[in-house]
Amino acid sequence: MTVTTQSPVQYDKILSPIKVGNMTLPNRVILAPMGTEMGTEDGRSTPREAAYYGARARGGTALVLTGVTFLQSDLEPIAPGLARADTDEYTAGLKGIADAVHAQGGLAGLQLTAGLGRNNQYYDEMGMEPVSSSDNTYFFDPSRKCRALTTEEIEIIVKRTGEAARRAYEAGFDVIDLHGHTGYLIDQFMSEVWNRRTDQYGGSPENRARFAVECLQAIKENAPGVTTSFRISVDHRFEGGRTWEETQHLIGALEAGGLDMILCDDGSYEAMDYVFPPYYLGDDCMTSAAARVKSIATIPVGACGNITPANGEKILERGEADLIVIGRGLIADPDLVNKLREGRADDIRPCIRCNQLCTGNAFFGKAIGCAVNPEVGYEAERIITPTNNPKNIVVIGAGPAGLEFARVAGLRGHTVTVYDREERVGGVLLPAATPEFKRELFKMIGWWERQIAMIDNVTIELNHEVKPGGPELEGADVVVVAAGSHPFVPSSIEGAENGVDVLAFHKGVEIGKRVIVCGGGLSGADAALELAQEGHEVTVVEMADEVARDMLMLNRTSLLRELDQHDVTILTGTTVKAIRTDRITAQTAEGTVELEADTVITAFGLKPAKELGEALGAQVLTVGDCVAPRKVGDAVNDAYALAFEI
Repeated sequence: MTVTTQSPVQYDKILSPIKVGNMTLPNRVILAPMGTEMGTEDGRSTPREAAYYGARARGGTALVLTGVTFLQSDLEPIAPGLARADTDEYTAGLKGIADAVHAQGGLAGLQLTAGLGRNNQYYDEMGMEPVSSSDNTYFFDPSRKCRALTTEEIEIIVKRTGEAARRAYEAGFDVIDLHGHTGYLIDQFMSEVWNRRTDQYGGSPENRARFAVECLQAIKENAPGVTTSFRISVDHRFEGGRTWEETQHLIGALEAGGLDMILCDDGSYEAMDYVFPPYYLGDDCMTSAAARVKSIATIPVGACGNITPANGEKILERGEADLIVIGRGLIADPDLVNKLREGRADDIRPCIRCNQLCTGNAFFGKAIGCAVNPEVGYEAERIITPTNNPKNIVVIGAGPAGLEFARVAGLRGHTVTVYDREERVGGVLLPAATPEFKRELFKMIGWWERQIAMIDNVTIELNHEVKPGGPELEGADVVVVAAGSHPFVPSSIEGAENGVDVLAFHKGVEIGKRVIVCGGGLSGADAALELAQEGHEVTVVEMADEVARDMLMLNRTSLLRELDQHDVTILTGTTVKAIRTDRITAQTAEGTVELEADTVITAFGLKPAKELGEALGAQVLTVGDCVAPRKVGDAVNDAYALAFEI
């Protein structure tokens, strides 16, 4: 088995210390503040959450920042489950986080959120009136207007900020980050698009920054010696939103207010995909934000946005930032920094930027997980230890589920042999990861190859098909079938065999200039984008009223924008009836149409490959797409759980 490795990179910059405020960070890596949803219903931090943060500190992260922590409920509702610091009863839980980080040698930071303003979706549920910096439209119902906060109410929030800062100080946090991005309340005050006030909190950049500065000063007064941080959206990325031309005038006011460090990204609720950038946005998608701030700031500047360690090193070398802020990459691999320090960069588990179980879970009020790291949220429970009863295990299928099962079972001490009839590992992931925008997904295959190659008791046999009754099954204590899935084509479509299956396209089948993609789910839409990027004329035909409707909203936002920018024609409400090599017949609300093409690609979805599992009988275990085709994260997490219990 060939194990892929990356080109050698020295990480002298990223591993070098830096002084920030009253402290010295041992390296330049910061865990980006992201909510975990691991707290209690009433917003208390839990040992589970503390273990999550502690694991990132143990892995060498210089500064571990928590996510959204609300500091007041006087004027806005706080949704159940969201982290809080608005009364003294929350201090003990916060101390648990700080203590867990400190116990692992890290520095701990707490992000304080003054409010969401027009972006809070829970006003009605909690019987409260939407508020903002001015009488802005309510994001979740543009027909409604928010009420502008009075100066007395602003004073209340500033006071609550100081009280929350005191709790953070008493809990032992080293850094307090003020939540100033994403179009939340502080951002609304700083931005002309949302601030039309004529009092001391509106008008000039200094006045629009006044609310933020007063909050910073309240933090300084109530948490003596604590380093202050501020996360800012440099460009809102929507028409009419704040851009660098406006943002640059706010930086000086924040620095003058006593700020010690600034973390820079882009985005807003109107451009949510930039807040949690999916793979469509590519590497370093917001580095320009940090570079611009770095050009005028005198305090340390952090860069965010799909930054790999290798690219982070280059960003620091170019002087575009002082710090590298990583969120989902440190969810995927909490040991990232230690692996860099040990010269093991190739062993860092890649974040595939799918947003499936991290951001995707958080959006629905569920504790975050990870598509490639099933230990997220279970740091205290899922500790792989040797089994007392080692078994001889046969795994059939070297896709994501088979590989993850083999890795975990092998680390536990079982003897594992993986068989696959293809010449390379990866299963359906291998062809699906061919687009440039999915290269991190492709890297995941290489990561499994490398990890398994280091486990002596795991063997992979390629070009080897296992059949019922085959000699490979003799003497096996456990047989695990991870056979994946088959392409699905509706039987109602005449001439379906004339189409090129989407996986065959990814494997290199020659494609003509004009392409029709039948099926607008994720695989079809991604294939359409890849083809369009390569210069093909692409039409997507989808029977539903929208494409990629099974995708997470923020991922879909990026995808639709990219499809539009690459002139992909999308025909919804259009049902394919017949396929020929050079055309399709389809039914629309207006009648029957024929569409010509040089190549027709079919992407109608997948069906589980159940045949082998059923033929082998009830004694086998099944995992992954052969149970039910789902997303890669589901297969990986299910496979880990199965191997952990055997």
